[in-house]
Amino acid sequence: MRLLVIGYGRMGKLVDQLSKSYGFEVAGRLDIDANRGGAGITADRMRDVDVAIDFSTADAVVDTLPRLAEHGVNLVVGTTGWMAEEGALRKIAEDAGIGVVAAANFSLGVNLFLDLAARAARLFEPHEEFGAWIHEVHHASKIDAPSGTALALQQDMAQGGYSRTIDMASTRVGAAPGTHTVGFEGPSETIALTHTTRDRATFARGALEAARWVQGRHGWFSMRDVLGLVNEGAPRTDT
Repeated sequence: MRLLVIGYGRMGKLVDQLSKSYGFEVAGRLDIDANRGGAGITADRMRDVDVAIDFSTADAVVDTLPRLAEHGVNLVVGTTGWMAEEGALRKIAEDAGIGVVAAANFSLGVNLFLDLAARAARLFEPHEEFGAWIHEVHHASKIDAPSGTALALQQDMAQGGYSRTIDMASTRVGAAPGTHTVGFEGPSETIALTHTTRDRATFARGALEAARWVQGRHGWFSMRDVLGLVNEGAPRTDT
């Protein structure tokens, strides 16, 4: 399988380094400058590509996905911050008949954590004395805040049945790869669930697993589709 790596920062380089162990040959590498406005997605380059993984920027995703769709190339999107454009991009992917895996986070642990948070939210819903909150911490250079994972936690908790306000806080500091905590605060006690990422390679492994899984598939998917996970009590929004 031939892979195009879009965005050649820390994550793109990790995808490149780990690609062989997932059965991929890297057919091309596009950094942000080489792909401004989707200019790097050419017919000549796409002839040698089976699937692309994008860890670039939100603006680049909006330009890149339509061009990949024109060439029938499936895509794994590891970039966040572009969700306002999701409806239009879904339509483009659907019309072109390509497969897209888009996720706020490609870590197996985080996706299990999302499931746990939704279940906990359902359990605390009847107990009005407990308020819910989310706190996420990432490295200082991460642009979007709150993180895509924090927004996914908030959404899944609401879909899990929690109807009250869920307070959200973000911290950007140092080189922290990522920590997310979901808390339920009562009059005399606190319950907290925390996921901490120690190594960014977990995201690259998940993206490569998704790229392997989406081969031959058409539609819009999440990492939970790749892993076969379903939130109990929450309606599925992925197709």
